[in-house]
Amino acid sequence: MEFLGPNYLIGNQTGLALFASIKDLPIIDAHNHADVKAIWENGNFSDIWQAEAATDHYVWECLRKRGVTEEFLTGKDRTNEEKWLALAEVFDELVGNPTYEWVHLDLKRLLGIDELICAENGKLIWDKAKAALARPEMRQQQMLQAMNVEVMCSTDDPVDSLEYHRKLAEAKCPVRVLPTFRPDKAMNIFKPDWREYIGKLEACVGTTFESVLDLVAALQQRHDYFAENGCVASDHGVEVPFAFDVEEEDADEIFRKAYAGHELEDDEAVLFMSYLLNEVAEMDADKGWVFQLHIGAVRDVRDSLFDEIGPDTGGDISDHMTDIVTPLRDLLNRFDDRLDIVLYNLNPVHTGTLAQLTRAFGARVNLGLAWWLNDSPIGMKRQLEYVGSVDVLMNMAGMVSDSRKVPSYASRHEMFRRVLADVVGEMVERGQMPLPLAERLVRTLAYERPKQLFKL
Repeated sequence: MEFLGPNYLIGNQTGLALFASIKDLPIIDAHNHADVKAIWENGNFSDIWQAEAATDHYVWECLRKRGVTEEFLTGKDRTNEEKWLALAEVFDELVGNPTYEWVHLDLKRLLGIDELICAENGKLIWDKAKAALARPEMRQQQMLQAMNVEVMCSTDDPVDSLEYHRKLAEAKCPVRVLPTFRPDKAMNIFKPDWREYIGKLEACVGTTFESVLDLVAALQQRHDYFAENGCVASDHGVEVPFAFDVEEEDADEIFRKAYAGHELEDDEAVLFMSYLLNEVAEMDADKGWVFQLHIGAVRDVRDSLFDEIGPDTGGDISDHMTDIVTPLRDLLNRFDDRLDIVLYNLNPVHTGTLAQLTRAFGARVNLGLAWWLNDSPIGMKRQLEYVGSVDVLMNMAGMVSDSRKVPSYASRHEMFRRVLADVVGEMVERGQMPLPLAERLVRTLAYERPKQLFKL
């Protein structure tokens, strides 16, 4: 079979026909890490390293495994060309990892470059990509338009001004770029910089907090501001989804203790985070937003990486021991049938638990597509197969790119649509599903479901 050819990831004829029916549908990307300022500025990427690897810790992690030193990844003393050529020296050794496929998909589909990345082709691809990326149609807004991105939702802190979201809306950008409310820093009371962040939030709303209700009021004010700027969802990145029912008095006592600079016990941090998570969920329910929980990221496990470079650089993992049901049960019952909830799991071990939870709680609690380290052809395939056996596939939330780089939006969605077509096509060929319903199912998950769920 040809590498990234017409049959890529699809092993049956029905799947090929199903993919043909959905491959050109517009993209609804309800969760990503877009640089909205860069999209507004609408410049060209300077080179292929900037476009593909400068912000991508997936790439960094793989290159580290093959012995590329940090100076050629995140270092300041090497040029982008030197970094790209270091990548090319070892890139063929990444074969079998989805990163190898993603980057080649971007080269092939977006830039029209068919050469394989390797030591011999490194300079050739560098030159070809530099010329291609300099074309007017490769400016970021035009690139997104060419990929047929209809709507994309970035990830934004409550203190963000949303200046560039407003500018894009006023300028009638061909792609709708909406904010998403991500209050993790306000919730993470256990972190050393929590008080510093609370100071930023106080400055943002122009008041000093004297109680936990003042903090909630500030988040409500910013929540309202996000709504005025088109926001349709909140998002929460949690290692454990602590959402126990907690009394206001208990949360206030813990808030005052931390605000005064006193160290908290672990159970106090859990109670505070639970209280605040539920309060934001109430805000979402009142506005009809979607409440998204990204569950299971254990952050910064490699001390040397965190100490030298900082967070979000490839030191995060998942833990199969994470409890899902106990900390989440109160929230799911509190908001039963009055809040749209999407649950994303990083570890495939948790797919079964989350699929069974979404089944138990009906139409408004749904599973997001396989996320992060689970977001690969094998992760997506196994998730779809299992969910189809215990829950209802039509209720899944649809694909999100989770991407930090514009060129990969289309390739991430293409990979999902191919896996989806393959899984559903195989079910048709085994006699498990009539073809007309298979056609409806793949169209729903590829486009219509996220558009309906997120009210886009």
